[in-house]
Amino acid sequence: MEAIELIEIINRGEDTQHQFKENFTNADSLAAEMTALSNSHGGEILIGVNDRGEIVGLSSHDIKRLNQLISNTASQCIKNAINPKTENVSIGDKVVMVVTILKGTDKPYMDNKGNIWVKSGSDKRKVTSREEMRRFFQESDIINADKVPVEGSTINDIDIRYFEQFFQRNYGKDLNQIEISLFQLLENMNLAKNGQLNLAGLLLFGKTPQWKKPEFIVKAVSFYGNDPTTIHYRDSEDISGNLKYMFDTTISFLTRNLHKLQNDKGFNSLGDIEISRETLDELVVNMLIHRDYFISAPWRIFIFDNRIEIISPGRLPNNLTVENIKAGISTIRNPVIASFATKELPYRGLGTGILRALKYYPDIDFINDCENNQFICSLRRKECDGL
Repeated sequence: MEAIELIEIINRGEDTQHQFKENFTNADSLAAEMTALSNSHGGEILIGVNDRGEIVGLSSHDIKRLNQLISNTASQCIKNAINPKTENVSIGDKVVMVVTILKGTDKPYMDNKGNIWVKSGSDKRKVTSREEMRRFFQESDIINADKVPVEGSTINDIDIRYFEQFFQRNYGKDLNQIEISLFQLLENMNLAKNGQLNLAGLLLFGKTPQWKKPEFIVKAVSFYGNDPTTIHYRDSEDISGNLKYMFDTTISFLTRNLHKLQNDKGFNSLGDIEISRETLDELVVNMLIHRDYFISAPWRIFIFDNRIEIISPGRLPNNLTVENIKAGISTIRNPVIASFATKELPYRGLGTGILRALKYYPDIDFINDCENNQFICSLRRKECDGL
């Protein structure tokens, strides 16, 4: 790093990716700063700069001691170990050590006390909520939300008739032909464990999943105009039930609230829906399957005069970007739900759903809203003459 570049960073002040420290003598405080950057977006610690942005510099003794402290802290005081880069930059007669920490690929990183730190603006904070911890473990493929047991659930929460029909249709056998108990069968199918249904079992085959998980509903509203804060709407529905029912009902809500276009159809034809059914199917099924189930929030469908917003809790997982998914790259966040969705929903699990949605309706904006932890599909509606 050149001195002029370092001076520009210092003049801009501390932010999420740049931390100023006059010095370090304690491995615990250094580990906290390093894990916070690793668990967030990476960044740089400038040692030899105080929190007022004044360059105080480091002695040659400080530099030697800090290099040893940083090396020991990175390898011995952080789990999993990280590999920081150090660089000494001279500004006049003073030296500043720049410690570069890359964004971690094996999150969550913890200090010796088991604390998980993340950046919060220019400061850091300790992760304490169970949901946020679970999301970190999910990113590391240590835990999947759809495999987590649902507290208080039992075999009585299964819609037996629906499950029997599913089993017969997909495996060609009646349940009474199976020589093991129903609950053992559910465990073998990764839908239950230790006497309880997991989230996948409840959402796929539960009689009334929202009794146990009321937050997992679709809130659908068709507004007048383009303002979501208005109190006036054309249509509204809270959609609950198992995933198949929520898919069918959400599609029904969309199709009844969108325009029908005559195109080249005859006078007695019902016409074509303004946005292709193929696109709606792909986006709704992706909304249901790929959301972050560690977030206690509903799905939302907003229909405005100029757009439709399909909003799913949770930003894109891991290192996925909007450009990735538009290129057909995908990550399966909820593997059990996804495996059953190939049998119950118009879903193939090949990572091509977004490509198909765009093929049939190109006017879609995908917004990976990291700040609000949500993913938005915004479909621009075309003006319809006379409507």
